[in-house]
Amino acid sequence: MSDSSSLSTGVRQPLPPEVPRELSWTRLRTGMTIVAAVVLTALILYALQHLTKEIRYSDLLAAIHRTSATRILLAIAATAASFLTLSGYDFSSLRYIGAAVKPRVVVLTSFIAYALGNTVGLGVLTGGAVRMRMYNAAGVEAPQVGRAIAFNALAFGVGISTLGALGLLWGGKQVAGIAGLSPNLLRSVAVLLLMAVAAFLTLCAARPELPLGPKMTLRLPAAKLALQQLAISVVELVFSAAALWFLLPHAAIGFPGFLAFYAIAITLGIISHVPGGLGVFEATMLLAYRGDLPIDRLAGALVLYRGIYYLLPLLVAVATLAIFEMRVGVAAPVTRAAARLSPMFLSAFSLVIGCMLLVSGVTPASDAASDLLALKVPLPLVEASHFIGSITGVAYLFLARGMLHRLDAAWWAALVLTIVSFVLALPKGIAIGEMVLLAFLFITLSASRREFYRRASLLSQSFSLAWFIAVGCLVAGVFWVLFFAYRDVPYGSELWWQFAFDAHAPRSLRAITGIAVVMLSYAFWQLLRPTSGSMLRPNAEELARAQAIIRRQPRAEALLAMTADKGLLFSASGNAFLMYGKHGRSWVSLFDPVGPSKEWPELIWRFIEMASAHGGRAAFYQVRPQSLPVYLDAGLHALKLGEYAAVSVPEFTLKGSARANLRHGASRGEREGLSFEWREGEAVAEWLPALREVSGAWMKEHEAREKSFSLGRFDDRYLCSGGVGVARHGERIVAFVSIQITDQRIDSVVDLMRYVPDAPKGTMDYLFAQTLAKLQSLGYQSFGLGMAPMSGMIDHPLASRWHRFGRLLFAHGEQFYNFQGLRAFKEKFAPEWEPRYLVAPGGLGPFFALTDIAALVAGGFKGVIGK
Repeated sequence: MSDSSSLSTGVRQPLPPEVPRELSWTRLRTGMTIVAAVVLTALILYALQHLTKEIRYSDLLAAIHRTSATRILLAIAATAASFLTLSGYDFSSLRYIGAAVKPRVVVLTSFIAYALGNTVGLGVLTGGAVRMRMYNAAGVEAPQVGRAIAFNALAFGVGISTLGALGLLWGGKQVAGIAGLSPNLLRSVAVLLLMAVAAFLTLCAARPELPLGPKMTLRLPAAKLALQQLAISVVELVFSAAALWFLLPHAAIGFPGFLAFYAIAITLGIISHVPGGLGVFEATMLLAYRGDLPIDRLAGALVLYRGIYYLLPLLVAVATLAIFEMRVGVAAPVTRAAARLSPMFLSAFSLVIGCMLLVSGVTPASDAASDLLALKVPLPLVEASHFIGSITGVAYLFLARGMLHRLDAAWWAALVLTIVSFVLALPKGIAIGEMVLLAFLFITLSASRREFYRRASLLSQSFSLAWFIAVGCLVAGVFWVLFFAYRDVPYGSELWWQFAFDAHAPRSLRAITGIAVVMLSYAFWQLLRPTSGSMLRPNAEELARAQAIIRRQPRAEALLAMTADKGLLFSASGNAFLMYGKHGRSWVSLFDPVGPSKEWPELIWRFIEMASAHGGRAAFYQVRPQSLPVYLDAGLHALKLGEYAAVSVPEFTLKGSARANLRHGASRGEREGLSFEWREGEAVAEWLPALREVSGAWMKEHEAREKSFSLGRFDDRYLCSGGVGVARHGERIVAFVSIQITDQRIDSVVDLMRYVPDAPKGTMDYLFAQTLAKLQSLGYQSFGLGMAPMSGMIDHPLASRWHRFGRLLFAHGEQFYNFQGLRAFKEKFAPEWEPRYLVAPGGLGPFFALTDIAALVAGGFKGVIGK
């Protein structure tokens, strides 16, 4: 079921009167990023076109084939040494934060993190996600892992600066000749860089911390650790540069000068944020050595380097995770955490496969393959396999996103496409290399089946404009490959209708046209499809579906869906749902999803996607601790909100000192002549007029108005969905309490508590005591009193800033909210306390979400200030 079909009818909420400044800045930043991506892609393709104008596609293939096996093996050995040295970053960062992790875990984590980061780009983020999961499983706290990731990023920056500076000192004359700059100027820049590194090392030796502001300090590594990390950085970069250098003819290239250009090219690739620096790195190296090397040999070496240093480690990482997946049932926590990363890596690998099929579709088969096909395969099959193979390449680009989100439909689609592409590889051009990679993808997909558990339609995915721009830039690169491969072909309209075994250019033109048509068609479909950008209130049918789900499960607080002031998002099976509100950029789910827990991940991911597709942030309010792993797997962060009070109903008694105040109040109510009655469901309807009078008098006395979202309100449907206990004084109802219940008769939660101003003293204590006694007689197990905000925060000198802020607010924030008084009232019932959390994106996301939640509860920001 798609998002839009889940919210197909209802009343559209009014839009905010003006666009928030934060949203405007987000849109501007997104627009600038898209423009920069398009401009950068155009510049890269222009530079490559200019730098490769003397190369022919056949010369490039010949240069690759002429590379000796010895050079390739040396490049592989240098790559292995580079990745092994990269683990030194992790060893140093863990020593910096004071965490102890087994060496094999560090080496494994480092390898798969860099294998993914090098391929996808944004290594700090992608590799950081891997480290967060793996080191958490190894027992390292999330804040410590965050500091280790930052240490790695800083160490890499210092290392590459040092290496580049040393390369400029040693090979400055060669670099100056190519760059058109003075050798002395370049050497001066190198000296300044080395002086800055020396100053940083001196600072590390002189003091343990560096103040960055009035409330922020940076803990510096010890001088010995900093020197050790610098040495690791330089050695690693030397090995990674050697992996390319071994593939080049060395007659005219010295390694020191080559190091300088390599460091510059790597830096430019990182700054560009292009995945793996693709295109930027190649253009820089081609510019540097176009006069010193045969350009075809240099281009061939760069292509081989991409395969050895980037693709080969990714394949090894995917295979490793697949092996872990097959033995995950008896594996250690770290191994299980590694296996859970397989969708992320298979998503990256699918992108690589998609690019491979696209490039294969626009480049000619070898002459030997064409001759063999002419003897054995009908021409229509060759034409069809070439065209369909290119379309499957586009499909892989979009399936990769579904695989990243663990969609079972994406897994099945990828499996089918892999089989189809494998079969088509032979008639397309006897592409043995493609067949090997497709067979590898099939095996790893089969081994990782259990990780794709989210049941959702592929058509329900919403792709952002940025995603389409990224794919469009990739397809633009494929267009460049087409014109590079056939730059000597005279283009004309007759090319489209040439069908022959050796008519490679017409076949590639038809393939690229098919790619463009599929891309544009899908983009227009996404643009014109219905959107659920505004929250829609549920209609009567959806409320009835939700009520049926609520009655079948034990959590009574889910009955708040019956207030009909929140949107409802149902699972694909229709057996679960989550309720949510929207304010500003925040899309806030109230509580955990309702229904079978196996369907929660699907709902959580769909909700995150829905918010993301409309430029918003997804947050989950009042989440229970047992369900936190599901949200952490989605990359969200948890902040403690307070503690939830629940009374054990079977053990409830008015005896004992803990409940003395409640006992005295209940006794006084009895002496005042109060009586108690209880009704459930539709039987409550008869009381509604009297209850409305009580509610109106209470609200007038307290100058209050109805709340919403996480609090119930006086609503006929809502009250008739649960239970109501009333206190009568004579025949008159003077107070009532509404109780959320389900047919399971396990959990019950108090909500509305209202009384008339002239009710006898002790009325509410009497009403609560009688309600608990009634629930006890009905066999309920728990009576929820709601949450005490900001209570239960950790009191420790090393507690997080959030916990320290929470303690401060709880102790001194009575002028804003009755924190201590609410906790004291609930303590009268001697409840058990359970933490409740807000789960939201990192950074400032939780604080913006809390502001919007306050507005949702109060009915707007005006209600936050007033009553």
